[in-house]
Amino acid sequence: MADWELLPKEDAARPMEAPPRIEPPQAVYRKHRLVLAFAVAAISDVLAVAVALVPPLQWALDVVTAFLLFLILGRQWLILPGLIAEAIPGIAVFPFWVLVVASIAVWGKISKQPS
Repeated sequence: MADWELLPKEDAARPMEAPPRIEPPQAVYRKHRLVLAFAVAAISDVLAVAVALVPPLQWALDVVTAFLLFLILGRQWLILPGLIAEAIPGIAVFPFWVLVVASIAVWGKISKQPS
């Protein structure tokens, strides 16, 4: 006697269920990078308000933020206008880094980093 058995045939009257939707790995990878970029931008904007009265610290924070976003999002030249806007004195109260990441998420392309 065989160690296996035949499964019963599926009921033809019952409609077949759709398989669960699985997102491609690129879409999941892109979402993770966007979430990380938004987190970096939000933290930078909060810290920028705290160091607004110390320009050298604010400049250093903006350069580090631009560099991190450049690493996370790839070669996005939309980061440069954000860096220029953050260099204007007194504008640090606006969340420019979050707006830059949002504009990249909406209009820009996040390229896959070479491995």
